[in-house]
Amino acid sequence: MDPDQSDPLVVTLRTAAHGLDVHRSIRDLEVTLAQIVAAAVETVPGVDAGSISMAHDAVVETRHPTSHEIEVLDEVQGDLLEGPCISALNDPAGDGVVLARDLAGEDALRWPRFAPRAVEFGYRSLMSTQLSADKHIRAALNLYSRTPNAFDEQARRIAGLFGVQAALLLYGSHHASNLTRALGSRVIIEQAKGYLARRNGESPDDAFTRLRAYARRNRLRLSAVAEDVVHRGLDCDTTPSSAPRR
Repeated sequence: MDPDQSDPLVVTLRTAAHGLDVHRSIRDLEVTLAQIVAAAVETVPGVDAGSISMAHDAVVETRHPTSHEIEVLDEVQGDLLEGPCISALNDPAGDGVVLARDLAGEDALRWPRFAPRAVEFGYRSLMSTQLSADKHIRAALNLYSRTPNAFDEQARRIAGLFGVQAALLLYGSHHASNLTRALGSRVIIEQAKGYLARRNGESPDDAFTRLRAYARRNRLRLSAVAEDVVHRGLDCDTTPSSAPRR
């Protein structure tokens, strides 16, 4: 390589770093997550759409999907506990990347329940990269393509290095965020589970299933629905049209 010529990989990662660092100073985890998705979709070759999945206990939630289709596909992986995203969260390769080259081909055997759903929505390739910086943060960056075999080794290398970079920023933003707010969300969700369990004569697990289903059906944050249950007596069987918006 000409010593005066820039390495495209270095340029790509520096561009992504600048985009992510713009909002780092405001210490907002959600802004950081949104920036990670936007920078990855723009800089990793072959990507058509993206999202981030975050795992809390046994629940996997999607954050900042670039379309409703991606939100649905992430939720399918979370419900089935199957797919490249779940593999990246739990047991990725050494570089942190899990790659589905063609979900209508051999990869359909690897994820037999998820693959047909992805193909149904028109997505053939999916690359998920673990973003976990420590045991307290379990996250994965999901990059979708409508083209089979869309991601070559260069794309995988960029995604892997990007994942390391994003994990460090995610770690910093996570620990700079308002941890009291996160704890408060957990508390209010537990309270809502208790309210629903007593009101409907069901187990806490069934109450949580009801709570989560209502949140997803109305595209609301789980903590926002929990607040309405506890403070406003929300019945999670209420029709979607009457759901308070957040």
